Order: sequence, then structure tokens, then C-alpha cells
Amino acid sequence: MEIIILKKSLQGAHKVQLDPLKLFSVIFVMLLLFTGAFLIGGHYGLKYSTDMTSVRYQEATTLQQSELDEQKLVIENARREAQENLDALATRLSKLQSHVMRLDALGSRLAKMADVKDIDFSASVPVGVGGPQEPGRVQDSLGVPDFLKQLDDLTVEIEDRNDKLAAIESMLMNTALRDRTQPAGKPAFGGWISSLFGFRTDPINGKREFHEGIDYAGKPGTVVRAVAAGIITWSARRSGFGNLVEINHGNGHVTRYAHNQENLVAVGDKVEKGQPIAIMGSTGRSTGTHVHFEVIHNGKHVDPIKYISVN
Repeated sequence: MEIIILKKSLQGAHKVQLDPLKLFSVIFVMLLLFTGAFLIGGHYGLKYSTDMTSVRYQEATTLQQSELDEQKLVIENARREAQENLDALATRLSKLQSHVMRLDALGSRLAKMADVKDIDFSASVPVGVGGPQEPGRVQDSLGVPDFLKQLDDLTVEIEDRNDKLAAIESMLMNTALRDRTQPAGKPAFGGWISSLFGFRTDPINGKREFHEGIDYAGKPGTVVRAVAAGIITWSARRSGFGNLVEINHGNGHVTRYAHNQENLVAVGDKVEKGQPIAIMGSTGRSTGTHVHFEVIHNGKHVDPIKYISVN
């Protein structure tokens, strides 16, 4: 095989005579050089690409781990805050339970005051609590399901106590109203009983007649007082009674105060127990200064002495 090499000036030429063996050797060497260069370039290129991929993966992994750590911190803070709030609510719940126990104790005392036996406050009696803690058996804090259950139970207890206390309040109000309107005590202070209820010799005509009240004597000017709260239904003169005051106390009770020198109230007035209603005198059919005091229950005269004795 001949290879002709021309110069740049195109003047002259060289001929190189290559036999097949030399030509094959040259081509083989060139192929080796090209293959080696390709392999070396590919190796370094692959290594560079692998290194870049590793760096990027490491950066992505680091960023992801950082974000996960931040999320864990946020979750932990939220969990801790929620637990702290739950613990605070549990403490408040415990205080409310103690308050309910005190209300129960108060309810028991009020029930006794109102003489109520059909309202049960037996569960209200505070019991002794305490004891040592056993290792491994102490719950760190109250869980949400336990807290909600105790809250529901407490709500039921509070509603129950509210109903019972409302019933006792109503009974106490009725008792207080009954105490205010129940005739009791003396119609005047500083006097004395001069004539009792029942048959007696009439001081005017000397005949035996039934005395429907008691006579309570005193000095002129002595204040006559209501023995219970009520409404004035009469305040004027009446035959035989002179100046008369009549009070309706409700529950079928009516009281009368007669022979007054002066009445201090008018019909329709509301009076309280112990309030002055008249000045003791001797008007009407009377022999001296006193108040004729009557108690009428359900339309019938009753002995006032038992009401005077209850003060």
C-alpha cells in the first residue's frame, strides 16, 4: 500500500510504502488510543456524575432530615402544650369536684333545716382520701377519654345538686313564709293577761258567756303589734270592739286586736311580724286599758294562748 504525502506548496511529494502488516499495526494502535481515551473520559465523566448525584442526594437528605426534625419539634411542643392544658383542666376538674362535695354537705345541712327527708344528700358526705403511692402504679397524667368521662359525670352531678338545692330553696322559702305569717307571740310588750279564752263571767253584765279571745292588759299608750305578717282587712270601729284591727295572714289564719285607742294602719296595708298597728286603749265595750286579742283559724275561734306561748 502506498501513501503519498503532498507538501503545502504542492511542490514535490513523498511516497510511503506500507505493507499490510504495518498498516494493520498502525490502525490497531490508533484504535487502542481512541478506545483508551474514550474509556478514560467515560470513567471520569461517570465519576463526576456520580459524585454530583451523591452530593445532591446528601443535600436533599440533609434538608429532609432538618424539616423532619422541625416537624417533630413542632409536634412535640404541641403535644406538651396540649398535655399542660389538659393537666390544668384536670386540676380545675378536681377543684370542681371538691366544690360539689362542699355543696353536698351544705345541701345536707339545709335539708335538715328544712326538715326534708325525701331529698337524698347521703352521697355528699365527704370521705377521707389519701394513702401512699406504689411505684409503677402512678398514672403520669389524665388522658383525654378519662377527662371527658369525668367531665360528663361531674355535669350530671351538678345538675342533680342544682335540682335538689332548688327544691330545698323552695321549701325553705315556704318555711320562712310560714314562719312570718304563722301567728306567734304577744300582741304587746310589757303587759299581762287579764282574761283567758273560754267561758267566763262577763265583766259588764255579770252573766256567764263565752270569751272568744284573751284580754292583754297594759298601760295607756302601750303599742299593739302584729303577731305575724299579713294584710289589713279591717281598721275601723265595730260594735262592742271599739277601734278594731283585723289581719288576714293566709293559710286560714286571721287575728283581731280590739278596744284600741288609735289604729295606726289602714285597710289594704301590708304589715310584718312585730310591726306596730295600734295604741292600746279602752274603746267599745271595755272596763279598762287592754287589747282584746282573737285568733281565728279556718273560720273558727281558737285559743290564742298557744300562739302566745310560741315565740
